[in-house]
Amino acid sequence: MRSRIRKAAALLSAAAIAVLSAGCGEVGVKDTATLDGGKETFTAVTTTAPTQIEKKTENKKPAENKKPEKKDLPSYTCSLICVGDNLIHDNIYNEALKLGGGTQYDFTKAYEHVTKYIEDTDIAIINQETLVTDDYGPQSYPCFASPTAVGDKAVDMGFNVISMCNNHVLDMGADGLISSLDYWDTKDVVHYGAYRSAEDAEDIRTMEVNGITFAFLGYMEHTNGFYLDGDVGEVIYLEEEDRIKAQIEKADKLADVVVVSCHYGTEIMNELNQQQTELTPKLVEWGADLIIGTQAHTISTCEYLDKPDGSQAFVYYGLGNFISTMYDVKSLVGIMGKLNVVKDPESGVITFENVKAIPVISHFEADDYYSDWYNCAVYPYAEYTDELFAKNYVSYDGFNRESVEQCLSYIPEEFLSIE
Repeated sequence: MRSRIRKAAALLSAAAIAVLSAGCGEVGVKDTATLDGGKETFTAVTTTAPTQIEKKTENKKPAENKKPEKKDLPSYTCSLICVGDNLIHDNIYNEALKLGGGTQYDFTKAYEHVTKYIEDTDIAIINQETLVTDDYGPQSYPCFASPTAVGDKAVDMGFNVISMCNNHVLDMGADGLISSLDYWDTKDVVHYGAYRSAEDAEDIRTMEVNGITFAFLGYMEHTNGFYLDGDVGEVIYLEEEDRIKAQIEKADKLADVVVVSCHYGTEIMNELNQQQTELTPKLVEWGADLIIGTQAHTISTCEYLDKPDGSQAFVYYGLGNFISTMYDVKSLVGIMGKLNVVKDPESGVITFENVKAIPVISHFEADDYYSDWYNCAVYPYAEYTDELFAKNYVSYDGFNRESVEQCLSYIPEEFLSIE
């Protein structure tokens, strides 16, 4: 039942789909197409350049013959979590419909084991890999449309920042994009990475939390061969470096922390590709502070990148999937990025502290390939027992603790947090 519920109008010819869906999260087929044509991968390189961190100083005159007293001001701090692709295959929404009695969707079971990480976090960012709209019926690979109950659940869990920069954002064309934007506009969230128009794209989204202002920008490598050809809808591709540079520099003047989401990386590859290693330092040079990578459907490394003023940016190169039913041992492993953002009240300097990469596992079971897949849920790796490994349907193809540890070996030990 991998794709029984689809709208005929959403599917192009079979030949076209094969080309356009490269980079999609296919169900039941190992989604290993590389988008860089098999290019050699490289080790990340760090570069630095001037940034625009505003300094705040006091003009207090010191007492005679005494050293100036340093004002004891508390730092401004907020907690932040970011998760990868919320990739809603038909297995997931079909089970949610059954759990809702056949008349409504209930996604509680899918996320119940990880909700505790999202609740009470000041800023919670999710990459919504599929369009959220009820206008097209639920649809799965290769062209996705997810019921609005998915978005409702995300907001209920505590996600208040929604990234829409991904390769599936044009799966239903300009009208589908606008329909999804209409939905997110009904929620008390910041959404970014896809816009109503070119003018709308220049309206940089910001949020202030605990005295710290955040700006959010999002860019994608491609949109599966679909393009916008009119004035309705707007996305920005990673190849548009001049435009990205201008936006980041503008955001750097508006906010203390510039968050840049990049949908980049080679599918089902833990190693970084050339675009990641060459573009990421440029983003930091232009003013990015926190870079969140998605697309590869598996995890990649993370690291601090030095800024010329002595502060540091941080990059999660690949968070992997938050939840999906992709059939590949690597695609089942994701991470949640968690950290504290601290602003010094005198200098305005931002630091990222207590930085973590918390592993999660996408779980699903099946009696056979063509039956409904069930018990679709995301678990923290710390709670993923040997019994769950044995039940996971991909265990037939080598998914086990050893395969998970192999993926996790790409995460530096100082950040890896099994909890």
